[in-house]
Amino acid sequence: MTGNSTADTTRDDTGHGTFTQLMLDRAQRLAHHDAHIFLRDSGTGITAEHLTYAGLDRAARALAVRLRERGAAGQPVLLLHPPGPDFLKAFIGCLYAGAIAVPAPLPGDRGERLQRVTGIIKDTGAQLVLTDTANAPEVSLWLATAGRGDVVCLASDIDDGTDPGDWKAPLTGPDDLAFLQYTSGSTSKPRGVMVSHRNLLANQATIQRALRTTSADRFGSWLPHYHDMGLIAHLLHPLWLGSASVQMSSTAFVKRPVRWLKMIEQHGVTIGGGPNFCYDLCLRRVTDEQLATLDLTNWRLALNGAEPVRAQTLEAFAARFGAAGLRADSMYPAYGLAEATLMVSGGTPGRPYSWLTVDGAGLERDTLRAPVTGHGARTLVSSGTADDFDLRIVDPVDGGELPAGHVGEIWLRGDSVAQGYWRKPLETAETFHATLAGGNGGYLRTGDLGVLDGGELYVTGRLKEVIILNGRNIYPQDIEWAVREASPALGAGHGAVFTVGADREQLVVVQEVRAPHADHERLQALACRVQALIGRDFDVPAANVVLLRPGTLRRTTSGKVQRTLMRKLFLGGQLSALYEVLDPEVQGLVQPHPAVDEPLPVTAGGRWRDTSW
Repeated sequence: MTGNSTADTTRDDTGHGTFTQLMLDRAQRLAHHDAHIFLRDSGTGITAEHLTYAGLDRAARALAVRLRERGAAGQPVLLLHPPGPDFLKAFIGCLYAGAIAVPAPLPGDRGERLQRVTGIIKDTGAQLVLTDTANAPEVSLWLATAGRGDVVCLASDIDDGTDPGDWKAPLTGPDDLAFLQYTSGSTSKPRGVMVSHRNLLANQATIQRALRTTSADRFGSWLPHYHDMGLIAHLLHPLWLGSASVQMSSTAFVKRPVRWLKMIEQHGVTIGGGPNFCYDLCLRRVTDEQLATLDLTNWRLALNGAEPVRAQTLEAFAARFGAAGLRADSMYPAYGLAEATLMVSGGTPGRPYSWLTVDGAGLERDTLRAPVTGHGARTLVSSGTADDFDLRIVDPVDGGELPAGHVGEIWLRGDSVAQGYWRKPLETAETFHATLAGGNGGYLRTGDLGVLDGGELYVTGRLKEVIILNGRNIYPQDIEWAVREASPALGAGHGAVFTVGADREQLVVVQEVRAPHADHERLQALACRVQALIGRDFDVPAANVVLLRPGTLRRTTSGKVQRTLMRKLFLGGQLSALYEVLDPEVQGLVQPHPAVDEPLPVTAGGRWRDTSW
């Protein structure tokens, strides 16, 4: 247990009972201060759009009047906006109306995203959708296609003459829902985490204590507003502080990662971050010439969370960007999840993060021990302490609490733990109301595996994604990382590891490869290298390797590999491989699919597909 702070409070550290009350106070005290700055890519340059607290308050009041007229109080309202200030106005407008905000991505035309958003509106039962004028026609068409033509679609950015002075404060209490945060894993069965005002305010206080933030801090992000880290840490926490957020679109970041670093420099950003992959992307894509122009001395905390944190990434990023003034102790690994609103644990600002080198074989058997040799060693990065939570490491089978040094499921209690899943009472009971073997109840089962050492939390993986082979617990991300390091052609892409088979489980490795002019022999050599590496370093047979074009691997908005989806696509024959080598038994499990190119004649041991892209 790393903390025990479960006292029932009705007001947060700022003295407010709801986020609505806090925003009214901010608008009064900080009327002409920036609340949000959006950096819009106009095609010819970057334009900064400023939104003050007074401007945000006026827009939210006017929108709240429109929402109340449509009976939105206490009801879910789907927010489908592109990145920018219109989303923030709509979100706060929902709070001002006493409605339940539901941030979600625009439907778009990509299959997974379209399916995800369609699943969200069906799950919420929302009768009202907010978007902007530019996207309203497409959203209305999507609603009709999704069989929800009964839903009202409003453009929240239209000034229809509504008087903000007509607004009346909603009868909202601390335990009323503020918003639904839809988790970014499954597309077929979306789960909306019910976050109350109490949960939101409690987690803001947790973030403040962990990061030691003040109103002098400024947050800078490219994360989507429908991602929990993007919304709660980078957009709402600055409002809680009375500070400002700076935002750019994720598209702008991915196209040119240096833009994010320039934002940090030019807009006085002191705190900003994202999943581990964004730091890897900067390492690969920021040139030495660009690095020479950067000044990152004001970047106090570089947050790293939302997916497993790699020690190699932290070290490499600090070393390379130290030339631009970034301090090594600015690297800040943290752990959190939507079911706990956001943040659970973090380190101490200004101190280097902790790490452990452990024996991989011992970790596979759920214990920490020092490596006997360098072979098979694994480095774990500390996620710090969870001072605002009652945190236990638990045997996921029998519910027994495990001692320090033993790997188990992370269970939590605290004011930040959300109310459950929207309209899913059975899943809520199973996940949010777990009971220890000793009878102590009310715990959130995170589904994450971790271990305590010296009072600090080390997250080791996801319970549902651990691969069990020959009595050993294999963490897929360990193999995925090792594969990427096997060759520069593999390191520029992403990969997924999973198992298939009924009587005999077999490992499958799917990996993007960036080698535009590779012939069959080179691709075959890469596959053989992957097989040899896994056999040598993990003592696991890897008969099945699939090499893919860049951009094929499916990931969530936070960059997490969607292993379950990739397994489904693989078995459905929906992966068009550049090269693959499969065990005959596994080959028999893969369904023929017209989307997969017909194999070209090649030598035995692998199939080669067209590599011109």
